[in-house]
Amino acid sequence: MTDGIPADFQELFRCHYPRVVRTLRFLISAPDVVEDLAQEVFVRLYRHPPDDMSKVGPWLHRACTRMAYDYLRATRRRKRALEQMEHAERTEEQTPSSEHVVLQDWERARVQGVLRQMSERDRKALWLRHSGYSYQEIADYLQVPKEQVGTLLIRAAARFKKLYQEGGSVHGEESSVRSIRSSGADRP
Repeated sequence: MTDGIPADFQELFRCHYPRVVRTLRFLISAPDVVEDLAQEVFVRLYRHPPDDMSKVGPWLHRACTRMAYDYLRATRRRKRALEQMEHAERTEEQTPSSEHVVLQDWERARVQGVLRQMSERDRKALWLRHSGYSYQEIADYLQVPKEQVGTLLIRAAARFKKLYQEGGSVHGEESSVRSIRSSGADRP
């Protein structure tokens, strides 16, 4: 393994390697990376030694410090790039497709059309419950006994379901269906 490597370089390596590793460990906490960088420092020393070999200590210190900072910068860049990619993926996932938007608009128009066909009391009861109001708050708002709220909500929900399933032409529904078909949303 030491074939072809001059004995003076081998001695230099044995003498300075522990100090290079200590310096790198101080700057970088990953042991496997420290060993790799220490070896790279000595490869650079072997290929491009300093002009004055009596100053090899400071040369090694500078070289390992530069390599550690280069490694840390590259790690930060990789981390930032990964975060940007993840953010882009999350944003892409959160951005609805145009087909999804059209379907949501159509569904919203259909629900609003069904609600317009219902009595004001049923509409308000469903809206209040959907908004998270308690039975007592709904009773107070609609001015009915609290005991009637559950029955009122069940009946209103049943009427809504029946009207929704009948699916008569709701204002704007036909044009929305045409928009969906022209956008190609009905194709597999």
